[in-house]
Amino acid sequence: MREQSSKLLFWPIFLIAILFLFNLPGRADNKISLLENQLTAQLRSISDSLDGILGIAIKDLSTGKTFFLNENEVFPQASSIKITILLEVLKQAEEGRLKLDEFINLTPEVKVGGGPILAFLGNPSLRISIKDLCILMVVLSDNTATNILIDRVGMKAVNDRLISLGLTQTKLRRKMMDLKAAEEGRENISTPLEMMTLLEKVWKGSVLLPASRQEFFNILALPKDSPLQQAVPEGIVVADKPGELEAVRCDSGVVFLKKHPYLICVMTTYLSPEADGNAVIRKIGRLVFNHFDRLERSSEYGRIISEK
Repeated sequence: MREQSSKLLFWPIFLIAILFLFNLPGRADNKISLLENQLTAQLRSISDSLDGILGIAIKDLSTGKTFFLNENEVFPQASSIKITILLEVLKQAEEGRLKLDEFINLTPEVKVGGGPILAFLGNPSLRISIKDLCILMVVLSDNTATNILIDRVGMKAVNDRLISLGLTQTKLRRKMMDLKAAEEGRENISTPLEMMTLLEKVWKGSVLLPASRQEFFNILALPKDSPLQQAVPEGIVVADKPGELEAVRCDSGVVFLKKHPYLICVMTTYLSPEADGNAVIRKIGRLVFNHFDRLERSSEYGRIISEK
């Protein structure tokens, strides 16, 4: 009789325990994990189909969730390295070592090919502010503007700043259009993880003061012909800087969603054909945006309330 009573008591307790386990806090997040697994699989599939090497570092700034692929591999940065130059300019302005409204003379000897603007201006003369040089560097990727800024802040200063931030694989090793330096292997480099970390440090306010931080993202968010900006609907702010070299395409930036702002750094190299690079970055950009936008607009159960 006692054995039968024990069995009768066991089943209700067992059922209560099962119900408790299925209603633990975070259990409803299982659906989010499934979505994240789907995104991871899609990113892996894109990498497997690419004739080249792909590196990715993505981070949800609201939850800390990350997605990585070859995140520690070193990639040529092309014009994406200009993010580091912009950071150093703004930091030196904070330190009183330069002023953004300071004017610099455009002289013939500083002009380099690859344009697209300053190489053809300044005939006979032109004075341009440091802030305007930053805008030309970021929006039009003007190489002359970039080299003027490198001369003004110092290449060593850029690299010292990166080392002070713990970014040992991110290096500015040559000016723009210095083919001799490139042939000698002095490429401007970083990894997806380090570029993501750099942007995250600025985002968190641990590098620049609030006004400079805002200027940093305002300049990077100016409209430009970049795959990450092309990957999102009109009205979504993307602060980024793309880069292109032979067999190399990359883009790093921040996408400013309200609830789920995220960092995204995509790098490719050894591309064949190289035109596939920007198409792949756009595809990844759309996949990642759709993932975070879905979370942005959904209830905890996945219901999206139509605005219509």
